[in-house]
Amino acid sequence: MMLSRAKPAVGGAPPPADRRRKKGKKVPQLEELLALRDFTGAIALLEFKRHVGEQEEDADLWIGYSAFHLGDYKRALEEYEALTKQPACNPDVWVNLACTYFFLGMYTQAEQAALKAPKSRLQNRLLFHLAHKFSDEKKLMSSHQNLQDVTEDQLSLASIHYMRSHYQEAIDIYKRILLDNREYLALNVYVALCYYKLDYYDVSQEVLAVYLQQVPDSTIALNLKACNHFRLYNGKAAEAELKNLTDSASPSFEFGKELIKHNLVVFRGGEGALQILPPLVDVIPEARLNLVIYYLRQDDVQEAYNLIKDLEPTAPQEYILKGVVNAALGQEMGSRDHLKIAQQFFQLVGESASECDTIPGRQCMSSCFFLLRQFANVLIYLNSVKSYFYNDDTFNFNYAQAKAAMGNFSEAEEVFLLIQSEKIKNDFVYLSWLARCYIMNKKPQLAWKLYLKMETSGESFNLLQLIANDCYKVRQFYYSAKAFDVLERLDSNPEYWEGKRGACVGVFQMILAGREAKETLREVLHLLKSTGNSQVEYIVRIMKKWAKENRVPV
Repeated sequence: MMLSRAKPAVGGAPPPADRRRKKGKKVPQLEELLALRDFTGAIALLEFKRHVGEQEEDADLWIGYSAFHLGDYKRALEEYEALTKQPACNPDVWVNLACTYFFLGMYTQAEQAALKAPKSRLQNRLLFHLAHKFSDEKKLMSSHQNLQDVTEDQLSLASIHYMRSHYQEAIDIYKRILLDNREYLALNVYVALCYYKLDYYDVSQEVLAVYLQQVPDSTIALNLKACNHFRLYNGKAAEAELKNLTDSASPSFEFGKELIKHNLVVFRGGEGALQILPPLVDVIPEARLNLVIYYLRQDDVQEAYNLIKDLEPTAPQEYILKGVVNAALGQEMGSRDHLKIAQQFFQLVGESASECDTIPGRQCMSSCFFLLRQFANVLIYLNSVKSYFYNDDTFNFNYAQAKAAMGNFSEAEEVFLLIQSEKIKNDFVYLSWLARCYIMNKKPQLAWKLYLKMETSGESFNLLQLIANDCYKVRQFYYSAKAFDVLERLDSNPEYWEGKRGACVGVFQMILAGREAKETLREVLHLLKSTGNSQVEYIVRIMKKWAKENRVPV
């Protein structure tokens, strides 16, 4: 949903689009433009002076600096690389070049350039972040020890805490800095982002409002506000917030453009996913995960697996998604190996100290036990979170299956009937479990109706077998006989005749006991006569004799 790390904010309201000099107006000085953070104006001024031969001191350095702060890292890279090739190159250029490489995702080149620079706090912070990118704990701790109790170093530490999912530790640092520096308004955005990651969306909104009052057109802040709306309300509310941002942006607006395109796909429920997300897979970390989710929703499990199989999970969401994909693939292919991997991923998240008491953590444990077929434990975890998912069809589908597996067919039937999704209601797993619930709740006629609505297929044949056998087990012999009769016509397996014979005799027995209407006998005789078995005549003769003696018309 959000970038793993916020890019440098341009801060303050952008300068007016129309910067044409009015007649007689004084040309601004470079220092003034930099103080106003008008980096576009600074570049224009420096390039103009370069063109007319009025070379500003360190002009190339300032163009690189301005391009970097505009987010135009490729332009900054060109300037800094050209400077490093000059004989009298300022050694500090190397750390600026390293920062530019870092923001372009060229981490190896960033490290090489940083090591050529003189030791400084900026170099240490950069190496700190590179160690995190390379997952080098030894270098990370070494750079950590070199951090000082100054604002820039502490902000860098908070950033690493954030990326390692230590959100509360990051919040503590930001709040401590804010106590001494109330004017650092942008830190409220970072605090709000941490609360967003902790699922405290309403708190995130409150903190964010402080910054938006002062900087109402901030790209990062408005995007985060939209994400909060998505979590608190729905995609339409979130999209409306982003519309305010895109409407107010100038045609040359570039900062955060990819992030906004990505989030719009999410807010619109996957619309345009195949056009927008693939190019963003290596730009925005969440793009890969959301593309996997899109493939899963399209039932393209193999594509989802291909996209995520090489991902080394580091965050709970990544572990969960890998578990879901492996579970789906395991069920589709009948692969126990994939189901085992899924179960292990779910267990890892569900038992972790940070996730065990969260809703996703409890869902993971329920999924783990579901795959282990330990349904009593499934219900313990699902019962603890069901109040959050009353109208969620997927939750109700799993909850009802667990109820039915534990023999609680009455409640299972109620939950199955809450489901509105046509896709789930046409799934054979749903139909077979609902049919079983109907039968166990003494409503075999409803199970029979489910069969009659189905088109002839392998699944309808399997449902017939379920109805025939389950009805027989619970002495619902009439519908058992009807099901076995159809099975016998479709397949000459002698077991179906034996089942039909037993069910018909069972109906007759129920009639004798007064637990079945006598009129049912006529249909039973009709079912028996449709079979060309030598035993039929003997059974029919006994039934007719009883009917005659008891004046039952057949």
